[in-house]
Amino acid sequence: MQLTPFSEVAATENNPRWKELTARRGKLYPRKDDIRTEFFRDYNRILHSQAYGRLKHKTQVFFAPRNDHVCTRMEHVNHVASVSYSLCKQLGLNTELAMAIAIGHDLGHAPFGHHGETILTGLVNRFSRDKFWHEKNSLWFVDRIETLPGPDGKEHGLNLTYAVRDGIVCHCGEVDTRATFPRTEYIDLESITKPAQYEPYTWEGCVVKIADKVSYYGRDIEDAAGLGILDGDLHKELVRRVKYALGKHIRVRDVTNTFLMHKFMIDLCSQSNPDSGLTFSEEFLELLEVLKAFSQSYIYNHPRLEIFKNHAEVILHSIFDKLLIMWNGNDSLTDIRALHRYPLTSQFFGDWLEKHSSAVKTNWIYDITDKRQYKKAIIDYISGMTDSFAIRTFNEIITF
Repeated sequence: MQLTPFSEVAATENNPRWKELTARRGKLYPRKDDIRTEFFRDYNRILHSQAYGRLKHKTQVFFAPRNDHVCTRMEHVNHVASVSYSLCKQLGLNTELAMAIAIGHDLGHAPFGHHGETILTGLVNRFSRDKFWHEKNSLWFVDRIETLPGPDGKEHGLNLTYAVRDGIVCHCGEVDTRATFPRTEYIDLESITKPAQYEPYTWEGCVVKIADKVSYYGRDIEDAAGLGILDGDLHKELVRRVKYALGKHIRVRDVTNTFLMHKFMIDLCSQSNPDSGLTFSEEFLELLEVLKAFSQSYIYNHPRLEIFKNHAEVILHSIFDKLLIMWNGNDSLTDIRALHRYPLTSQFFGDWLEKHSSAVKTNWIYDITDKRQYKKAIIDYISGMTDSFAIRTFNEIITF
């Protein structure tokens, strides 16, 4: 049987790093006669997590959409999973590892997309020098926050493999003229201090990183057109730029997400090998820059989005400030539970603290008698919110 280009370096049992790649932070309970691989078990555990379910109501580009056909964060991660699967299958890499990384890579995204991330960074900077970044927050959620019921009736952490956790926290970074290779060193993932500090440890993680970039430009353009943000003249300008990059006959109806993803995948597969790395041809690298520049100019900074950015800032700041004034040392949880005037806040933030804080748990994450840790609990709680739940919470706290 003829090997595909990356078969010998794939994350399989033949890989000399296999034990490192499949290592977990703790022992995961066994399943009798389980037919799943380690990575597919991770895929299932992410799929069943509450953080994954909330992605369907989190912003991709357009805030709190009421249009059912506008892309949300969940649809985005599934686009990434689809592209990653196709690339890994063609190249001879582990499709199950790529799928697990792909659906988990944005679990820690804030409400209101990347602008929500910026807002949370500002809130964090009130009490810490840290920066909120969704890749690290995604790792935090899969490592510490998310739980699933086990066969003993108790809640257990997701306890994912190193390779999946690594792919999640290292998926950030631009795809430029430099070919992408996995790093060679096995590191403590919690020691990573900033986005794009390291490349992923596996080729599969590198594929997901690239798939993340090629999966959204076309879809963002489609959504912008459907919402009336791109008019006919702007569409013609886009086609002109795509033609310039590809030097081919391109029509308006060709510039779709399906067309662009297909072209990028075919080009990547034709250009890549383990010696040269994962790379695009010059014309497709140029096309990536064309799509990025066009989207920045005409979509991501559109005035309609700028108006909602201000609204999102008011919402998240108001929620943070309201939860912060509820701190009362040892009595914080009791006082929050007594807030019958604010049923959403009393129930859901109370449940969050009850599950994760020293007020109840012996295996706790936050000591809420420490105001700084209480603030961290608020940031984590807000970061897990959907757009719609953040808006509902805001409306509750401003309503008399």
